[in-house]
Amino acid sequence: MLALTGCTGKLGGAVLREILDRSLVVPDSLVICTSSDPNDARWESLKAKGTLVRQYNFDDLTSMVEAFSGCSKLLLVSSTDISLDHNNPPFGQGRERHHIDAIKGAQAAGVKHVYYTSLAFGAESDAVVMRAHSRTEEFLKSLSEMTYTAIREGVYEESWPQYFGYYDPKGDERKEIVVAGDGPISWTSIADLGLATALVVAEPSAKYVNQTFNLSASTSATLKDIASIVSQVRNDEVKLKIVSPDDYRRFYTDNGKNSKHVEWWVSTYAALEKKECLIKDGTFEDLLSGISVKPKAFEATVREVLSG
Repeated sequence: MLALTGCTGKLGGAVLREILDRSLVVPDSLVICTSSDPNDARWESLKAKGTLVRQYNFDDLTSMVEAFSGCSKLLLVSSTDISLDHNNPPFGQGRERHHIDAIKGAQAAGVKHVYYTSLAFGAESDAVVMRAHSRTEEFLKSLSEMTYTAIREGVYEESWPQYFGYYDPKGDERKEIVVAGDGPISWTSIADLGLATALVVAEPSAKYVNQTFNLSASTSATLKDIASIVSQVRNDEVKLKIVSPDDYRRFYTDNGKNSKHVEWWVSTYAALEKKECLIKDGTFEDLLSGISVKPKAFEATVREVLSG
């Protein structure tokens, strides 16, 4: 049995869709673990095919033991509660607390292998957005009675507005976008990541046992490239302005952004400058080419987001 978390979210939902649409795992071998109501009507058709739907809560270890019970494999989609990462928490108190507790719950439930959705930044990244992922990977590597696969998911194509100075695609009229650095990013669409991840978890766990790898497209684009695309779509020049981290913090907090989020995010730009998000790993391309699927082009996603 394969337990899936995050199935109502972006990545987890994409994984579930691909598993079902491509018949990668039979429905009666799936356990959907959801933090919402397991009796929601959305699950009825799957339940009719034998899929189990169970409720879990990252803050309730017992609920996770019960949710993962009877499963040999678990896809653990990372926690989205970034508030846990604010204020530089010590090891075990950031988002990794959710992940580590889920892994402990899986151990208690008898799960033998965990697939963890990490992030495709540098292996020794100083970016705060990567810290909880690095800590979770470290914990996974310390386990002796459970195997793992750490899947470093590429930077979502759909997340470009966040990187591009909190850009609002629906009404941003700025002609100058303030950022704290730039560099190439191997942008990858959520749908394509969902497909590649589904292909990985559908294989016997031995194929990727105790491995850490990236799932990212082979192409890349910088924030300056995004400025060019936005300029074309808006028919009005939009420029990128690179400032110091302190000036970035000051600019966005003065303009109403949450200071804790700005502080959590600003170190991402130093990682871009170091080309941490320029990924050279053929795993993603190999997986998709193996089923004759071509990754979605980043520019197409930018234009779609801008068109609403």
